Amino acid sequence: MASIARRPDGSWRARYRGPDGRERSRHFLRKVDATRWLDGVASQVVTGSWVDPERGRITVERWAVGDAEARPATSGWIDGRVHLKPKTLAGYRSLLSTRVLPTFGARPLATLTHSEVVAWVAGMRAEGLSPSRTRQAYHLLTSMLDDAVKDGRIIRNPAAGVELPRIVTRERRYLTHNQVAALADAAGEYGLLVQVLAYTGLRWGEAAALRVGRVDVLRGRLRVVEAVVDVNGQMIFGSPKSHQARSVPLPRFLREGIAQAMAGRGPDQLVFPSPRGEVLRVQNFRRRGFDGAATAVGLPGLVPHELRHTAASLAISSGASVKAVQAMLGHASATLTLDRYGHLFPDELDAVADRLHDAATRTAADPLRTEAVVLAMPGLTTSG
Repeated sequence: MASIARRPDGSWRARYRGPDGRERSRHFLRKVDATRWLDGVASQVVTGSWVDPERGRITVERWAVGDAEARPATSGWIDGRVHLKPKTLAGYRSLLSTRVLPTFGARPLATLTHSEVVAWVAGMRAEGLSPSRTRQAYHLLTSMLDDAVKDGRIIRNPAAGVELPRIVTRERRYLTHNQVAALADAAGEYGLLVQVLAYTGLRWGEAAALRVGRVDVLRGRLRVVEAVVDVNGQMIFGSPKSHQARSVPLPRFLREGIAQAMAGRGPDQLVFPSPRGEVLRVQNFRRRGFDGAATAVGLPGLVPHELRHTAASLAISSGASVKAVQAMLGHASATLTLDRYGHLFPDELDAVADRLHDAATRTAADPLRTEAVVLAMPGLTTSG
């Protein structure tokens, strides 16, 4: 039921009863505006896109982080991200406090516009924020607003479809066997760890969390079931990035070194601890040996993660299949492996072209051979 009535002050009052049974109204200076508003509401009701206007009045900040001072206290969108790893969750909270809330925190959800989000993205780029960080902030806001739509707080996501800055991908650097050996020699006490990273493809957090009891020297296997991350200065253990445990092959030439490194340690102790027996932080590893070694062997700017790429390259050059590389690196799918390293696999296009050529040549030659055989048979002649 909807109606429009003129008020004593000359304005127009439009009212309707929503799907929830409650009556709502708005006042307009012109009757045509009141009519247009009611038509829009009716369309939303018919199409099922109607939302309670009150639900969209919650501010972005309250939707994102809740209100601890409310009675009762309310939880926010970020509190529901229980499936995220601690480091990812910490990154989300950082983006909220530094990028999203300073701009939109005090605004009701229903008042955000597409043009404002476009201007926000442009502003971050104008500040010099990296394309990667800009995209992360945008995707966080978009995810929050998507869930606000699902929760019936806004009709549509005003952040959808914003053009984002492109990420310029760096050309990956893949080390050769000789370069890995030189880097390991220059890294001194960390040489074995350099080789393990370069020949197994472990992520840094997986190598730092590797325990003695998960190394099978005789079989040459590393059991990867745990990883450690630095979250605001606190080292937190959890599952690997893909949430899947895996068995990684250890080349024979590294087994003796691993055995010596583990000698005298219990199964729960770390294989590659810090000098004080604690978790080895990547920044300390770089400062104490890796960065200087990389520069000394002519690889300035090399980062430990590039050894993971090197492991993929060396495995592929040795003849490993896509599935084998996927299993070694712990990728969620072979598609991901191909997306990242497909260009390293042998190019079979030339071989395909050669086989097609051979097949076409044989097909063209068959009629000639047949005619030659017929002509050679006794008593057979051909006429013009």
